[in-house]
Amino acid sequence: MESARDLLVSLARRYAFADLGALASDVVEDAGDIEAVCEFGQRLLSLDAEDFAAEARAVPNDLRRRARACTMPQTPREQPRGALESLRPAYGLLLETIAVRWHRRELSPMVAAIHIASEYLPLLAFEPLLGNAGDPARWPQGLSAEGSRFGVIGDRECDHTKSEQSAVNRTLRVAGEPAEGWRAYFDRQHSQVAGALATCVAGCRTPCTAMDWVAPERREDLATRARVALTFADTPLVRLRHAAPVGHGFGVPSPEEVLEAWQRSRAILSKNEVGDEATREDGFPLPGLPSLFSAVAAAPVPPSTLLTDITTHLVKLLRR
Repeated sequence: MESARDLLVSLARRYAFADLGALASDVVEDAGDIEAVCEFGQRLLSLDAEDFAAEARAVPNDLRRRARACTMPQTPREQPRGALESLRPAYGLLLETIAVRWHRRELSPMVAAIHIASEYLPLLAFEPLLGNAGDPARWPQGLSAEGSRFGVIGDRECDHTKSEQSAVNRTLRVAGEPAEGWRAYFDRQHSQVAGALATCVAGCRTPCTAMDWVAPERREDLATRARVALTFADTPLVRLRHAAPVGHGFGVPSPEEVLEAWQRSRAILSKNEVGDEATREDGFPLPGLPSLFSAVAAAPVPPSTLLTDITTHLVKLLRR
């Protein structure tokens, strides 16, 4: 190690954004831009990405634009729509985050990222048919067609749980609520809507007309992809998030336990051609995970390079 600045470069290359941001001013005379980029990178790595892109003026426009594509709009009418336009950029970031956490052996936040991915995966399946990623302002009218039980609270023939019925009822009207209600809905209920949609098309025992807007020739494919999304949410890998006896954040799994859980999950998923993509050896730390997400999405979902490109930018700032 030649200098303290070289140490900072090493921290950047390890995605240690918080440590680098804290130490930069001790080594670099004018560290303001470095600190701002580190905060930007850390919030992305932590998946804390509500409004950071608007604040990070020291970050290159391209990085901010790509980050904004991964965020949920904070008001019903906010433009652009970010992750409500397409979830593929957000899933690319999730995959990159999972890989970074794996290489840093930060397995608790890695498992948390996998859990987040499982919650919204059904919306990735629906995206090609919706033309968006489940934007409550743009639900198809067919969801509320005559004979539909979608969002009818208390309907005993509906396979949705009570909490899902409440969430679905809310999603049909939340676009007309103020910003506070909109944000509260996304904090608590949007992921339940994702699961409810998958149940409608792939698991309902008493189907209503809620899915009649899906063309018959596309329904079987959608049902298969949605069913795989539901299955993924109940795999041993995702259940690692809930395995600790005293709650989230305790009982961190070992790398061996994660890989073993993923191997068992791959076997469970491989019952159809969509889920079988999880068995592909695609070079990812959890082999087959990007291939699985791509199969569910019916579109390529590779890991992003956003965190890597932030690191590259930080190295340039440190060496100028």
